[in-house]
Amino acid sequence: MRIAIGSDHRGVDLKAGLVGFLKKRDIVVLDKGPDSKQSCDYPDYAGAVCKSVQAGETDLGIVICGSGIGVSITANKFNGIRCALAYCTEVAGFARRHNNANVLALGADFVSLEHAKARVSAWLDAEFEGGRHQRRIDKITALEKSS
Repeated sequence: MRIAIGSDHRGVDLKAGLVGFLKKRDIVVLDKGPDSKQSCDYPDYAGAVCKSVQAGETDLGIVICGSGIGVSITANKFNGIRCALAYCTEVAGFARRHNNANVLALGADFVSLEHAKARVSAWLDAEFEGGRHQRRIDKITALEKSS
C-alpha cells in the first residue's frame, strides 16, 4: 500500500509521527510536505496529496491542518476524492466502511499522536462494505461529473 501525506505548518509534528507509524506498518509513504513549521498554506499540501491519489501514484491520502476542516474542504474539491474529517476512531472506521473515504483529514490541534494513530488504524483496517453504500458513492460521482 502507498499513502501520500501532507500538512500545513500546524500539522508538521503530527505528520512526522504518522510517517514513522505508517512505515512501521510496512506502508510506503510519500511525504508531500512541508518539512518546517514556517507558515504555509494548507491547500498547497492537501492538493498535492489529492493529486497523488487521483493519479494512482498512491492508494490513499492523509491531510492535516490545525482543525482538519480546511484540508478536508480542499480535498473534497478534487474529483474522485472522498475525504473524511475523522474526529474520533469510530468515525474513521465508518468513513472507510460506508463512504469508501480515500483521504483522511486530521486536526493537529485537537488530536494527540496516539489518538491519531488509532484513527488512522481504524481507517486503514476497515473495508468498504459496498451494497447500498456503493449506490451512494455512485451518486456522489455523478454529481462530480455534472458540476
